[in-house]
Amino acid sequence: MELLLDFWAAYRSTVAFSIVNAFFALSTYAVLAAGILSFATVAFAAFGGFLGAQLALSLGLGIGWLVPVTAIAGLLCAYLVAAVFLRLDSHWMALASLALILITRVIVINIPSVTGGVNGMSVPLPITLGTLAVLLVIVMIIFHRLTHSWYGIAATAVREDAAVASSLGIAPRRIQMIAFCISGAVGAVGGMMLALVLKFVSPDTYFIHLAFTMIAAVVLGGSYHWAGAIIGAGVFTALPVATQAIIPEFQEVANGVVLLLIMIFMPRGLVDPRAIRLRRQARQSQQASP
Repeated sequence: MELLLDFWAAYRSTVAFSIVNAFFALSTYAVLAAGILSFATVAFAAFGGFLGAQLALSLGLGIGWLVPVTAIAGLLCAYLVAAVFLRLDSHWMALASLALILITRVIVINIPSVTGGVNGMSVPLPITLGTLAVLLVIVMIIFHRLTHSWYGIAATAVREDAAVASSLGIAPRRIQMIAFCISGAVGAVGGMMLALVLKFVSPDTYFIHLAFTMIAAVVLGGSYHWAGAIIGAGVFTALPVATQAIIPEFQEVANGVVLLLIMIFMPRGLVDPRAIRLRRQARQSQQASP
């Protein structure tokens, strides 16, 4: 029992960061599911993180208020961003979202009265692992319902072929606007959670490294189902910790080898709905055959 408690104490923070990274991965998946490659989640996370920090410090709001406020604020921010970004082609949109990260960093540095500037700011409000888990379960339920709703069907059609989806009466821009709003709400909440977990935010908290982390998590877990984003975030967060404990001298090499093996042998990610469906159909065919 004591061994289990020691193990939990050592890896408790890893679980917390896995949950936070799952929010960023889900935010990225939300737009990717509608055929959009965007790194704007980092900007939404920064907006939610600094907004949540200010609300906690200035008004003394608890987590019960911070979650809905940052979600709504992130949704509105994403709506404004999408109004501009959806005018761009896919590759230009990806580049514009990277530029947005740089612009966000400059803004954060130049308003020290709000963000603390280059020195950042401390966030004394605690958040428990149980609260993080409950929030993740709520978001999982929302994504599950969205996947099986008219929006989920329309988003899949737009992702596969926007022209065909349009011929079926689906408005691609409307679907993509909704995807951006979902991404903004989830990303902002994730940014607020990261601020509470770290108990400190600075311009470096929400920067390019976070963009690559969330994209890698989605690709690793599987970009064709929302569960892939969560699993990918967990694996991507835990993998460096595991390799550090097992082979610390070759940690970076081991991380790269494991990720490459997954990409080569499972190109659609760890969660592949198509492969699952094909295996189910094969089992049913075998059972039906005499």
